[in-house]
Amino acid sequence: MFDSKPKARSPPPLLISHSMELFMRTTLFCALAVAALPALALADDDSASCTTKPQSAWMKPEVAASKVEEAGYSDVRNIKVAGSCYEIYAFTAEHRRAEVYMNPVTAEIVKAEVGD
Repeated sequence: MFDSKPKARSPPPLLISHSMELFMRTTLFCALAVAALPALALADDDSASCTTKPQSAWMKPEVAASKVEEAGYSDVRNIKVAGSCYEIYAFTAEHRRAEVYMNPVTAEIVKAEVGD
């Protein structure tokens, strides 16, 4: 009738209050957002690295415009300095807008983004 050994009880189910669950989700979200920040910083358009030479060694913007046209772009609209590159706004042969990042020393096209 009576057992000399007490029966092992299973622990009660783990109950997490709504506020604790909300806290855990918020903490997880914040941790993921902080982890993603470096990747977003690298996605910046002006992050293209072209040269380590000083600006005194760079070609003149007019020369860069002619080099871009030799590469097949036309109607150069604007040239500005973006980091260590020339950022050149022009059009492709298909008349699509292009944002061209050029090494201002070697005239190498480092990156080109073509729009609609």
